[in-house]
Order: sequence, then C-alpha cells, then structure tokens
Amino acid sequence: MSTPSAAPRRTKREGDSLAGRKLPTPIVWAVPVVAAGLTLLLFAITPLQGAAGFVVVALLMYLVLQTALSFAMEGPRQARDRMATTLIYVCFALALLPLVLIIWYTLSRGLRALDLNFLTHSMFGVASAMPGGGATHALMGTIIVSLIAAVIAVPLGIFTAIYLVEYGGQTWFGRTVSFFVDVMTGVPSIVSGLFIYAFWLLTLGFQKTALAGALSLVLLMLPIVVRSTEEMLKLVHNDLREASYALGVPKWRTITKIVLPTAMSGIITGVMLGVARIMGETAPLLLLVGTNIRINSDPFTGQMETLPTFVNKYFNLAAGDPTSPNADRAWAAALTLIILIMLLNLGARILARYTGVKQK
Repeated sequence: MSTPSAAPRRTKREGDSLAGRKLPTPIVWAVPVVAAGLTLLLFAITPLQGAAGFVVVALLMYLVLQTALSFAMEGPRQARDRMATTLIYVCFALALLPLVLIIWYTLSRGLRALDLNFLTHSMFGVASAMPGGGATHALMGTIIVSLIAAVIAVPLGIFTAIYLVEYGGQTWFGRTVSFFVDVMTGVPSIVSGLFIYAFWLLTLGFQKTALAGALSLVLLMLPIVVRSTEEMLKLVHNDLREASYALGVPKWRTITKIVLPTAMSGIITGVMLGVARIMGETAPLLLLVGTNIRINSDPFTGQMETLPTFVNKYFNLAAGDPTSPNADRAWAAALTLIILIMLLNLGARILARYTGVKQK
C-alpha cells in the first residue's frame, strides 16, 4: 500500500522578495530620477538652496519613495529590508562625500603650483607676493621632525605595550600606565605643545628647534603606538607562547622570536598611523619650531619650516584672495603633504604584507 507523497514545497527563487513579489526593474531605476525631480521642484518653490542641501534632500526623498513603493508592492518585511539596506548605502555615501570633495578640491587647487620647481626650491630670495619659489625646506622639515618623533616614540611605545601585555598588565603599576595612556590619547595637540614650550623653552631655556617640536609630537604619537601594538600582541594566540615555554625557551626570547614577528605587520601599520597623525599637526610646531624661508637641516639649531606651518603662513598671507601666488603655494603644500602621507601608508602596507609572507 503506497503512502501519499508529500506535497512539493514551494521554494523561493533567488531574487524573490520576502513576500514573494519584487519591484520591477524600471521602477527601481525610475525612483532616483523621480526623487531628483521632486527635489528640484521643492527647491524651486521653497527657500531651500545649496548643492549640499540638494543632495541631502534628494537622498531623503529617494529613501521615502522607495520605502513607500516597496511597502505597497512587496510587503512590510521587504520594505523594511530595503529601507535598512538603503540607509546603510546612504550613510556610507555621506561619510565618503567629504573625503572625496577634500581630495578633489585639493587636487584642483594644488596642481596649479605643484611642479618640480616647487619641490626643489625654497622661498629664500622670493617675495611672498611674487610667483615662484617652493617648499623643499618645508618638506625637509616635516620629514626631519616626524623622523625624530618616530625614533623616540616607536621604541617607547612598543616596549610599553610589551610590558602591559606580557608582564605587568594586571598590576597596579600596569593599570596606572594604561590609564595614563588613555588620558594621553585624548590630549589636544596644543596642550602638548604648551607643555613642551613651558618645560623645554621657558624652564630649561632652549630655543625653538625641530627637536622641541618633535618632543611635542612624541606625546601625540606615543599613545597611538602603545594601543595599536598592545592590540596586535593580544591577537597572538597563547598556544604559541605555551609551546615555546614547553620547549624551555625563556620568556624574553619567546617575545622577540615568536610574539613580535607574528604581530609585526599590525605593529607596522600602527606605527604608520601614528606618523600620519603627527605629520599634519600645526599648533605645536608653530609654538616650538617656528618658520624659516631657508633650508635648515640641523634639528638642534635654528627654526625650521614644516609643511603644516608653510600652509598656515601662506594661507594667512593670501588674505582671502584665491588667485594670489600665496594661495597657490598653500594649496600645493597641502597636496604635497597628502601625497607624502599616502606614500608612507602605501610603503607601510607593502612592508607589512611582505612581513606577513615571511612568517608563513
């Protein structure tokens, strides 16, 4: 006696909506066009104006129209799904828009004056109102100050992170160190500059030099290196440490031969984030390094120009005139700083990638 076969279950085809229906493709493509048209009409009959306002209103209009159509044709579950998906994309676009606009505007303005002459000449002998000159002295100053700060901050940060993770993280001293690292993370850059100014210049009597500026940048870079290195060391599995200890390897050798090489790619990335953080600082360098139209490669004597102070100085000299040579110099120096940071980050990622390959 044969048993009745079970009724075939209806399987949901790929692409079907949660309610079994789906918005037609023409409607999906027509919604943004209708949203843009309604936004234009709204801006024509109301006091609303501005490109940024148009983009925001058009996105909101698109979100409302799409959700309403989806609710009517696909059902509430699919409507909520579409609304959440659209919100994610809209938030991503709004977060990315300022970065794109900054890069585009800096490129459009900076390329007017950025050439080989700008990168190979200083402003010595060139009046600010005259065209010409360059920022090679500021480029050298940025590299020198950042390099000194990195040489001081990177070893201190890595050793501090090793202590917190491998030795004394749960002791009272370790908790105190961790607390002050958190405090330093939120200290404004001008406060670190004022501290070094009061201690290094007023108390000890030293003059404005690249070394003084680097000391203030150390205070800004150190917590970034500590926290990033600490997180990378925590990601190293304890089984690797225990296997090394089981073979009789001392703890210091386990750290140097097992833990640090395993976390090296992340440590390099954290160091480059710290360098990128300090390269764009202006306030401490205005207090401690000063400005100089000549090339000065001595970090211990005399004032030194850097790219952030160069940008600040020539923007002020431009006095709101976007067509003046000073404005072109400022935008070209800003573009040079962006390119320099991008090259450093690219080099760090390549180095971290090859470091990771060697560990396999």
